Amino acid sequence: MSGGIRRAVIVGGQGAVGRLFTEKLQGSGVQICVVDPAGAGAPAPGGARSIHGDITDLSPRLEKELGKADVVVLAVPEPVALAAVKGVAAALRPGALLVDTLSVKQRIDEEFRAHVDGDAVEALGLNPMFAPALGFEGRVVAASVTYGGPLTAELLRLVESWGGRVVRVEAAEHDRLTAVSQALTHATVLSFGLALSRMGTDVEEVAKIAPPPHKTLASLLARVSSGTPEVYWDVQAANPQAVSARTALAEAARRLADTVKDGTEEDFTALMAKVRGALGAELDNYRELCARIFANV
Repeated sequence: MSGGIRRAVIVGGQGAVGRLFTEKLQGSGVQICVVDPAGAGAPAPGGARSIHGDITDLSPRLEKELGKADVVVLAVPEPVALAAVKGVAAALRPGALLVDTLSVKQRIDEEFRAHVDGDAVEALGLNPMFAPALGFEGRVVAASVTYGGPLTAELLRLVESWGGRVVRVEAAEHDRLTAVSQALTHATVLSFGLALSRMGTDVEEVAKIAPPPHKTLASLLARVSSGTPEVYWDVQAANPQAVSARTALAEAARRLADTVKDGTEEDFTALMAKVRGALGAELDNYRELCARIFANV
């Protein structure tokens, strides 16, 4: 059983991320109360207690529940989390920990700093860098600490005990890095899908002769396009730095087209060297990973 974390409120506990934290915290001996208006009438994960209410308009019952919690996790969309911080922070007991699970950190960090008394309440941003169905084992969880303390340290230790790899990063740096690792990546995969759709080729015919790179990209497209649109929308729309990532992607596609149209083979060779250099010291690691992936495609 966890030490100082005995009671937790999971807001948005019927969603995929909320369910993940509910199940893992319960497995660590934490008593859970789930708050999720969208889940009215549905059983809470793992048989946890459930309150149906609006976290942005606290009822007396919900205020009381928040006041008893050691940890409150906001596993909700960004607009809801931003609107909830002020009221939730005021309802927390001294020493409690307020956590968000948003994919963008700067705005929620600013909201924490504006409305959370850092001398009384801890505040932490977590971003599991994986689909919740995959679980924590061996996967990265980005952690942006606004106001740290003993419960923050304990929760991060719990994440590591679940198999997660905690990477601490400041909020602004988090958004800069995820603009590349998430927004650019997802935009590339979705653009590939849009190009497939525009070309109108029979995908079943293509699949008969598709080499491993195409199969891998098509597999990524199948996974992303089958996911929850709200999640991918947040990655693209909520992170201000995603704009520059998409702009860079569009400009790169144009440069490639121009090089092939108007350049020479030497120009193309130089372009290949430039993009290879973008992987820096990770080149060999990614090359080996690709070989392992292709072995199963």
